[in-house]
Amino acid sequence: MRASFRAEARPIEQPYDIAFRADVPPPALSLPQVSADPILVDAQADVDISDSAFDFVRSIRVFEITYQQRRNSDGDCNSWGTVYLGSYGEQGGYSRRRSGISAVPEASDFGVPPDCGNYWHRSVFVEWRDYEGSYGHEEVHY
Repeated sequence: MRASFRAEARPIEQPYDIAFRADVPPPALSLPQVSADPILVDAQADVDISDSAFDFVRSIRVFEITYQQRRNSDGDCNSWGTVYLGSYGEQGGYSRRRSGISAVPEASDFGVPPDCGNYWHRSVFVEWRDYEGSYGHEEVHY
């Protein structure tokens, strides 16, 4: 059996050593007083965003993409995919509906491979136009 001992703590370990030492009392905490009364929240904002100045909110589109492709033991190419497209309405309410793979923007790195190999893609792709009309996007794989 082998064992080793480090005489010096690494810098990241020092705060833990100080915080959990038995001979040092814990630091005093001062917490703000919080009311226990519930805060009622309305289902909708009190701001009217139907003006064209808020078109950037309505330009946001959210794509939930799931796609799988593989060749089965018989040599057939099997593929399966779902795409949901979400958007924001006149007052900022979010809704989504089923869409198709062809609706996914070119800016996404999703693409059906030309050959039938094992391929799996799962992501959320968001695109928008800012208040100046510039295009932006972000994709998160999970």
